[in-house]
Amino acid sequence: MRHRDADSLAPAVAERLLRSLVEVQRDKDVVHLCLTGGRIANRMYAEFADRVPASDLDPTRLHLWWGDERFLETGDPDRNALQALAVLARTLHLESSQTHSMPASTGKADPGDSAFAYAEELGDTRFDICLLGMGWDGHVASIFPDHPSFDSTKALAIGVTDAPKPPSERISLTFNALNRSDQVWVLVSGADKARAVARALDGDPTVPGSHVHGRDVTLWFLDEEAAAGLPRYQCSL
Repeated sequence: MRHRDADSLAPAVAERLLRSLVEVQRDKDVVHLCLTGGRIANRMYAEFADRVPASDLDPTRLHLWWGDERFLETGDPDRNALQALAVLARTLHLESSQTHSMPASTGKADPGDSAFAYAEELGDTRFDICLLGMGWDGHVASIFPDHPSFDSTKALAIGVTDAPKPPSERISLTFNALNRSDQVWVLVSGADKARAVARALDGDPTVPGSHVHGRDVTLWFLDEEAAAGLPRYQCSL
């Protein structure tokens, strides 16, 4: 789905996400939403938070998870969870038991051990909606091309070391966890992502972004710059 720019993409996705969560809550007691990090996601979370008070969303029945995280200390402002919650907490009041942040480096041995602990917490949970971004190189979550994080695995979460994007240590869900989501939404903004978007939507197997999909729905939300390499009819899946 193509939008003019990031300024129009963020509110449009926020509005659709809110409507979709309310709709899912009509049929389910508990809704599981997986969040992503990044600039466009954080802009969308701000728009989402602004809309919550006037909506029918029931925060007591919403659980938040994360697709990946920077393996940093608990209070580090670069952690995806801290950035998202700082915005969402303005209007979305959740109990700590409903926010499933990935472990911080504080008191943890390494990303691998922390990933194992997160996989144990996740268990059989299936996300109703999973949000993802994609980098200029086609990476999703912290699964990078030409990197061990892209290797096949049966695990639900992995520790990532020597990542090509700082910080070098991260935790990431794998395709095993991401692709069992009912819906996967990929948010991409910026001209530097256009080549990776085109390759992913063309099914290039060397691009991690080409491997993500929802069980029922897969949506790509793009601004005009990110969609520059696509024919008009290929903007959504």
